[in-house]
Amino acid sequence: MIKLKFCGGARTVTGSMHLVKTEQSRVLIDAGLFQGRRKDFYDINNYFIFPPDKINALVLSHAHIDHSGNIPNLVKHGMRAPIHATSATVDLCRLMLPDSGHIQEEDIRFVNKINLRKGIPPVKPLYTKEDANKSLEYFRGAYYEEPIKITPDINCTFYESGHVLGSAIPVLEINPAPASGVATESRLFRGRGGVNGIRLAYAVDLGRKNLPLLRNPVVPKDIDYLIIESTYGNRLHDPIETAKSKLAEVINRTIKRGGRVIIPSFAFERTQEVVYFLNELFTKGAIPQVPIYVDSPLATNITLAFQQNIRYLDEATQDMMRRQQDPFGFSRIKYIRSTDESKRLNADKQPMVILSASGMCEAGRILHHLKNNIENHNNTILVIGYMAENTLGKKIVERQPVVKIFGEEYRLRAEVVKINSFSAHADKDALLEFIKQCAPKKKIFLVHGDMEQSEPFLEQLKKLGLPAYLPTKNEEVELSEA
Repeated sequence: MIKLKFCGGARTVTGSMHLVKTEQSRVLIDAGLFQGRRKDFYDINNYFIFPPDKINALVLSHAHIDHSGNIPNLVKHGMRAPIHATSATVDLCRLMLPDSGHIQEEDIRFVNKINLRKGIPPVKPLYTKEDANKSLEYFRGAYYEEPIKITPDINCTFYESGHVLGSAIPVLEINPAPASGVATESRLFRGRGGVNGIRLAYAVDLGRKNLPLLRNPVVPKDIDYLIIESTYGNRLHDPIETAKSKLAEVINRTIKRGGRVIIPSFAFERTQEVVYFLNELFTKGAIPQVPIYVDSPLATNITLAFQQNIRYLDEATQDMMRRQQDPFGFSRIKYIRSTDESKRLNADKQPMVILSASGMCEAGRILHHLKNNIENHNNTILVIGYMAENTLGKKIVERQPVVKIFGEEYRLRAEVVKINSFSAHADKDALLEFIKQCAPKKKIFLVHGDMEQSEPFLEQLKKLGLPAYLPTKNEEVELSEA
């Protein structure tokens, strides 16, 4: 009997985590952090509906924290299973998970100072940098379309998802009763497995075609069950070129009035994409000669990781780098590592552009830049990514007149601009095209989406006669082998 349990990222966007169970194996697909209100963050991420020490393997689709960020906490609570991902994802997690632990420690230290003044007991981080470093010893790297045996009855193959560097569509081949003669060595594989085996594909997150830096998604074939995201299941994206022109427009308008452009950006992928465009606009003279800062040690390290993982980039970017061109603008964009340099930006009142993490404005240096700039009407907060419900970023997008940063109230006077076309997620039409090409035989499970996106997409799939289903969190379903 094969069962699939939706442990996180069902009917919401963050905290992706799904459990495949057979009589022999317990395999997790992703282990992401739920992001939202501070209390929910700790309550949800600290609660596991399965014993972590009983997990036999973890398959990681990509390094984004809402997919990888709870791995250190699982290890902290007893998980000792190998963690399988592409080699680029392993490299990125070696940067991102310790940084996540460090940020939690720093934010808790700051919050506890405020709590002390208010007489509130101190709180602890979900996990520390040391916890994250301990989890890294369990990572195992693989390449695209390299079959691996992860448990006695489950094989896994990663396919390019086109979402971020190293991101993958894992395909699990589950054969709970292997036929005689099936290979058992860890690197051998036999196609569809036994007569009763099933193939489960996990397209969460799925990228867009023709993004800069990345290759296009690959569609796996001969699939029985498909788990797919629905982040933009009810929305169409503008062409990526539109994002570049809007970026120039916002920067020019803000600089003209003497303001700053503050860009909350995920350190991984979105920062590199925006830097790629800023460098291009700067070179062409489409934006003025103002200082541009990437204020994130993590983003700086990740940008270097892009250069070290050239095999995962698209041919155009590989060609640029072979010709020693500079797609990430190291010669004209200032990458900031130290805290002192970061603090000096807030003392410097000249117009500038600042990209800083985290992307949903829930932690990290962006909180300090927002605190110092949000009340100035000359400034612009430029939102270039998805903001989950109840995050500070979402409240800014909604233009709530007063928002809390580090527990203190600030008036939102800065201009707020949102550019949707930067998204690295497939939109409604791209998701539908992928599903039709993948052609899952038995069931399509929609996850990783807020209800206003997931429900309309579900109805569209049903109208087309496709076997779509929208699971709830902690729901368990049986996967038929027949």
